[in-house]
Amino acid sequence: MKIVECVPNFSEGRREEVVRAIVSAIAGVQGVEILDYSMDPDHNRSVVTFAGGPDAVREAAYRGIAKATELIDLNQHRGQHPRIGATDVVPFVPVEDVSMDECVQLARELGQRVAAELKIPVYLYEYAATCPERKNLANIRRGEFEALKGEISRPDRHPDFGEPRLHPTAGAIAIGARGFLVAFNVNLGTNDLSIAKRIARTVRGSTGGLVNVKALGMRLEAKGIVQVSMNLVDFRRTPIHVAFNLIKSEADRYGVPIVGSEIVGLVPQDALFEAAAHYLRLNDFTRQQVLEVRLRQASGAGGR
Repeated sequence: MKIVECVPNFSEGRREEVVRAIVSAIAGVQGVEILDYSMDPDHNRSVVTFAGGPDAVREAAYRGIAKATELIDLNQHRGQHPRIGATDVVPFVPVEDVSMDECVQLARELGQRVAAELKIPVYLYEYAATCPERKNLANIRRGEFEALKGEISRPDRHPDFGEPRLHPTAGAIAIGARGFLVAFNVNLGTNDLSIAKRIARTVRGSTGGLVNVKALGMRLEAKGIVQVSMNLVDFRRTPIHVAFNLIKSEADRYGVPIVGSEIVGLVPQDALFEAAAHYLRLNDFTRQQVLEVRLRQASGAGGR
């Protein structure tokens, strides 16, 4: 059975009724399972995770985008997280019996439909990117919705699908295909945003930090603290505990405590196994020693 995961990010994290309506639109597609959704009022962003067969997931993604277009006006949106659209980003992730090329095709098909039917310009990113500069999502989101209004008419900023002008309320969308990603945030016990930004610069790969890590310093107004918000795009090459330890080392240098961390959405269990083995200093630990893993394997074997 082919299984694809989709993890759209919507520019709404404060109005629960809006997020619930979007989730409901996605869940209304037969063959799709909602795995998780979360809201962050400081980022003013929600993340929905669902999975199913390729055709069902593509249709569900379209319905989620359509509902977000109906309910979110990006001109009124304020939040800490960078964004270009009411539906900001839609990645397809291969899970089972699906290739990355198939996910690229899903991204292209969805992008064509969104541009044609919803009149929203679409940028393809990561494995679906049509040029090297657009593989990195940060390049597409440069300047965010406000800057893209004036820049989208430039040839180098033209969308991959749709007219070179933003939808008046929904902006633009980045649609792509990628591997598993861990969204991991670390909260610092200070309200000094400059410290979070300096630590993020040290951590992220594009400025000389850790390979496969994207990081931004953000302010959490409701909590009166700041945060280093990260995407770990390859947790096997750069594990969670490596990113955490570097942030802790840098925070210590500034005399700032770490007051908590969070994972946004879902996380592969292997990522947590690695962190547990590291901090517990387990020798020769393997996932086969985890009770639930062995039970699932035994159950699967018994059912065949």
